[in-house]
Amino acid sequence: MMHAFLLIGQSNMAGRGKIGEVEPIDNPHLWMLRNGRWQPMSTPVNPDRPFAGVGLSERFADLYQLDHDVEVGLIPCADGGTRIEQWQEGGLLFDHAVMQTRLAERTASLAGILWHQGESNCKVGRFEGYRERFETFYAAIVRELHAKEQPFIIGEMGSFLQKLPEESVYYESMNTCLRSIAEEHPMIRCVSADGLTGYPDHLHFTAEAQRLLGERYYRAFRALEPMNRFFTEKPSMDNAVR
Repeated sequence: MMHAFLLIGQSNMAGRGKIGEVEPIDNPHLWMLRNGRWQPMSTPVNPDRPFAGVGLSERFADLYQLDHDVEVGLIPCADGGTRIEQWQEGGLLFDHAVMQTRLAERTASLAGILWHQGESNCKVGRFEGYRERFETFYAAIVRELHAKEQPFIIGEMGSFLQKLPEESVYYESMNTCLRSIAEEHPMIRCVSADGLTGYPDHLHFTAEAQRLLGERYYRAFRALEPMNRFFTEKPSMDNAVR
């Protein structure tokens, strides 16, 4: 059966890498959910905006497929500019992610959840209480999707965010918070954004950085894989990265 991954968060999960800056991923075993059906993966995977582009999920899915030799499906539900408050249970984003995942599970099994969000909560008046709201969201989403055994991978904010006056106030606090969350949950891992480049908007990862971020997300996933039901002995990560 196909192994599927839910993509949630804001614009850097949806992907804002410029199409054409990196080589397309050519793997016929990668799919994305569109209108309730699996379609061959293409960029953008997560077309939340007209300017959506390259995202981390493409490289992640490619590496997963190479290591596991299965069909891999992506469930795109990220939405640019959204705050953690908008992802709470009962909200439109939460309900949409749950419904799309359940639809995907008619023909696939949920193997993990990929999350990148926080830029919109780095401003004054938006960071306070982030940890508590994330914990509430996380408990609800894994309960609704019966995903307590599945890896939940989160990512740090890019250092370029510090160049935006409003967002820079809580940039370091947000990354510290995300790392702390991962340390206290056995099935969460936090991915470093150290050294990854951003565009002049100081908000979005470049296409190349998205590829690297996808590799880091996959390494984090592999670290948790022995604890979930999808784990099987496969070639090492070093053999898969190319």
